[in-house]
Amino acid sequence: MKQTSPLSLGIISGERILGAASLREQVLRAAAGFTALGVERGDCIALLLRNDFPFLVASFAAARIGAYAVPINWHSAPEEVEYILQDCSAKILVAHADLLVRVAAIVPPAMPLLAVEIPPEIRSAYRIDTAAAHILATATVWNEWLLRQDEWNGTPVPMTHSMFYTSGTTGHPKAVRRDPTTTQQERMIDDMRSAIFGIRPGTRVLMPGPLYHAAPNAFGLRAARQADMLVLMPRFNPEEFLRLVAQHRITTVFMVPIMFVRLLQLPQAARQRYDLSSLEFIIHAGAPCPHQVKLAMIEWWGPILNEYYGGTESGPVTFSSSAEYLAHPGSVGKCMPGTRVRIYDDDGRMLPPGEAGEIFMRVDFYPDFTYHRQSDKRREIERDGLISCGDVGYLDDEGYLFICDRKRDMVISGGVNIYPAEIEAVLQHLAGVRDCAVFGIPDPEFGEALMAVVEPQEHHTLSVDAIQVHLRLHLAGYKVPRNIEVRRDLPREDSGKIFKRRLRAPYWENTGRSI
Repeated sequence: MKQTSPLSLGIISGERILGAASLREQVLRAAAGFTALGVERGDCIALLLRNDFPFLVASFAAARIGAYAVPINWHSAPEEVEYILQDCSAKILVAHADLLVRVAAIVPPAMPLLAVEIPPEIRSAYRIDTAAAHILATATVWNEWLLRQDEWNGTPVPMTHSMFYTSGTTGHPKAVRRDPTTTQQERMIDDMRSAIFGIRPGTRVLMPGPLYHAAPNAFGLRAARQADMLVLMPRFNPEEFLRLVAQHRITTVFMVPIMFVRLLQLPQAARQRYDLSSLEFIIHAGAPCPHQVKLAMIEWWGPILNEYYGGTESGPVTFSSSAEYLAHPGSVGKCMPGTRVRIYDDDGRMLPPGEAGEIFMRVDFYPDFTYHRQSDKRREIERDGLISCGDVGYLDDEGYLFICDRKRDMVISGGVNIYPAEIEAVLQHLAGVRDCAVFGIPDPEFGEALMAVVEPQEHHTLSVDAIQVHLRLHLAGYKVPRNIEVRRDLPREDSGKIFKRRLRAPYWENTGRSI
């Protein structure tokens, strides 16, 4: 591949282009502006933004002055946004205009508000009308504010990484606040991300996932620093994805498995309409990928699919190429240099290969972290210097890691541990199933009972009886949900991941138990 200067073709969103020089100027202006608004080292700047230039600018500017960018999932309810703003003591909120209108009532009165005008491609993708996109009288327009700032010329400080709030399946979410990196740590992290993300000068990157998630965020920020081109998608659409790959000769993409599922559901004519020969490196993470889906994608695109496993707290720990996956089906790979993985049972006993238990891991050169204002919670997830992100899995004899399920998603029915991911994987193989979610609901006899919500593909009809027959063919009887609902339009994040908590919450209301 021809080597070019980083970002030589710029960041592209719709018809707009932000070049490297303009990006640098805007970052320096934003850094100076944040400082003028009272932001100091260690402070937080909240971002309520879709994929857009200001997301990248604000993130880089915060890091430059030693502050923490705090991306907020913009799907969050106002009270969820309010909790994060208060918990992190945000000094500033940067938000798209319509999102700012939605949460205006819960924003602290003295907090400076920077409203980002909604560009045409985002307006179109989300069908935002003019009335919903007006600028609040209490807010300052982002672009106008930037132009009034001088460029920052302060003394460089140790780099900070964005502070992400974890999903909060039980109670309020927790913020992962990582120590600033040393020069040596930054170099080692940079080397690791170069290997797992496949981004270097000359690559052309497409960003279809939301930047408010930790993994796409790390990928997108690296691409903005190292790639030849970064193309932002306002939201994922399978055929638009293929069109952008062909138009921009994209080489490198970060994806999540639901994107593969939706691409494979396109008619054959649509899949063959676009030239995808430029693709060189696909990295996916964030959720388990059904085996048949991964095989189908490798058959379509070739052995360019790569996968890593890790968490917001741990960083990337294992890596698997297509060749490794085909040799070890279902695995998420082996430890990368400088990383460790161990499996423990509930009594703290380290388990041998082949036995499933809680996964504990560590990237030795990552700066340490704490949960913001919840250091006790940080201690709860540590064992022998390693940390757990709540997953259950096992190592094989060769050191390849296999994920069974989320420990917190485990359903205990009549004293038996049941892992929903196993049931979901079987459901994905039933013809006509687009997606599904399995979780526990209250049961007066067994404590918990299994509930499955199944979303059919377009123009397909599924019956509860047919679903149960299929499950009984592949699973023990106690793993077959007695409660099954078929419904369309399941609640989802931008990444396509199902909001399982929203499906589960109504069943646990007034039970006295958190979910």
